[in-house]
Amino acid sequence: MNTFMDGIKTQKSKEKQPMQLQKGRPLTLVRDDCDKINTKSATEEAVKLAAIAMSFNVRLRSSDMPPHMQAHALRCTRSLLDSSNPPATVVPPTTKAKTRPNPTHIARALKKEFDSTYGPAWHCVVGASFGSFMTHSPGGFVYFSIDSLSVLLFKTEVKLVTQL
Repeated sequence: MNTFMDGIKTQKSKEKQPMQLQKGRPLTLVRDDCDKINTKSATEEAVKLAAIAMSFNVRLRSSDMPPHMQAHALRCTRSLLDSSNPPATVVPPTTKAKTRPNPTHIARALKKEFDSTYGPAWHCVVGASFGSFMTHSPGGFVYFSIDSLSVLLFKTEVKLVTQL
């Protein structure tokens, strides 16, 4: 037997064995099954994220974030951009048919959405051109462009100060 995944033991075997938990005994899994499950779910998530990015006209530049959170960021940004550009049938003919999205409003809305959903200390930069150099928490960084705007969304660690 080989030790695999922090104390969970696996055995290489063609036969399928049900997973059983017994007090005082290690969990025994068939290694091939674990690898197939992890690979399949990661591949499915990546394909879903790619489909979302294509449908929203997004170019994912860099990321250190789980796919479901990336998808949340893409959906939220697309929704905010679409709400700042109402359809031509709704806009009276005397006004501009297309308004420019306000990057500050988009950044604020994304930050609030991620703060409320995934906890505090999210930061967001939105614009056509900007530079950045920052440190982020693991699993809390995504950089993408959508239409003519670039979006940088990242999380920092918040520590309680006990002494001044």
